[in-house]
Amino acid sequence: MAEYSLRSGAVICERVEDTVALGSRLGEQLRAGDVVVLSGPLGAGKTVLAKGIAVAMDVDGPVISPTYVLARVHLPRRLGTPAMIHVDVYRLLDHRDADLVGELDSLDLDTDLAEAVVVMEWGAGLAECLAARHLDIRLERVRYSDVRIATWQWVCSRDRP
Repeated sequence: MAEYSLRSGAVICERVEDTVALGSRLGEQLRAGDVVVLSGPLGAGKTVLAKGIAVAMDVDGPVISPTYVLARVHLPRRLGTPAMIHVDVYRLLDHRDADLVGELDSLDLDTDLAEAVVVMEWGAGLAECLAARHLDIRLERVRYSDVRIATWQWVCSRDRP
């Protein structure tokens, strides 16, 4: 995988290991209070990328999709480093009348942000309620192959008190 900017960029991930490595490289820059939004179709590699972020953050695992529990907390292995909260709101997207922001609020993620990094699958449009900026990562799967195209950028969400 080629060298790239950690602020924004794009890369082709030809293997699962490339997607994990990208997550790890991007995860190295994350700090407590950061929010990461992972977007892409089913099977695009969002959870695989989250595994790479967890490797860089050195948190307890295993990192698996939290689709049915909505969120999993991965505690840090080293004192003074942030936990990773892995959130998947896919199951809530099926409910047209669901209050997605309310559901996220019920998880009390705001109270954990000071000491954690939130990695949110299917969270496009929701990260704005959690932080003033977030890392937006999009994964697209190349049809009939295992190749993924990943793009990322830091996005200013809104002013927070």
